Amino acid sequence: MVNELRALIVDDERLARRELRAMLGTHSDVVVVGEADSVSSAVAQIDREDPDVVFLDIQLGGESGFHLLDEMNRNLPIIFVTAYEEHAVRAFEANALDYLLKPVSKDRLADALDKVKRPRPTNDQSQGRLEYDDRMFVSLEGRMAFLRIDSIKYISAQRDHSYVHTRDGRQRRVNKSLKEWENRLPETHFLRIHRSTIVSMDCVKRLEPWSNFTYLVYIEDTEEPLAMSRRYAAKAKKRLG
Repeated sequence: MVNELRALIVDDERLARRELRAMLGTHSDVVVVGEADSVSSAVAQIDREDPDVVFLDIQLGGESGFHLLDEMNRNLPIIFVTAYEEHAVRAFEANALDYLLKPVSKDRLADALDKVKRPRPTNDQSQGRLEYDDRMFVSLEGRMAFLRIDSIKYISAQRDHSYVHTRDGRQRRVNKSLKEWENRLPETHFLRIHRSTIVSMDCVKRLEPWSNFTYLVYIEDTEEPLAMSRRYAAKAKKRLG
């Protein structure tokens, strides 16, 4: 736990920033190190001020607060602030530490700050499942970045790491096992077809019977088909009815 919690407020409404700053000012161990009203200004503030937590509004004029997640190069605790509960739920599932509904209450703000100060779990399974349109903060080729879940075509495993194959034709190594992926990816969109492969069902073009009750799985914009083992074919049939 840090002695002084450095907070950045990102909101396109000056009054909302002022109100949140005043509320944070009642906590003696919190200091607001900056304010931003757009994604670009927030990125600049993060690089310059090195905050410990970001309070992020989801609606930033013509931008979305989720766009900031794509621009950040650090794994910072994010507390989303929104006037809409449906956005708050998505924010929580997108690896946000917490979310606050406007108008922000003193008790909820205190709870959120307590979460920042507590050690965060590192076990992916404890974080729950993601939604298809969420982003996941992962190490891609040694660089921390947000990966869009709906951009994944399939994931192949190799020893203790995996390769994520995305719709843009790229293949990137991630230090996650296939079991970790299976625990986090939305079951409605992803299917394990082999002990070393998970596919996005939205990217499956067709299945072809192969041998001994196995199948070949053809993925969009991918030349070589993937193998569905007999074991996982039986599981898939049971799951898909």
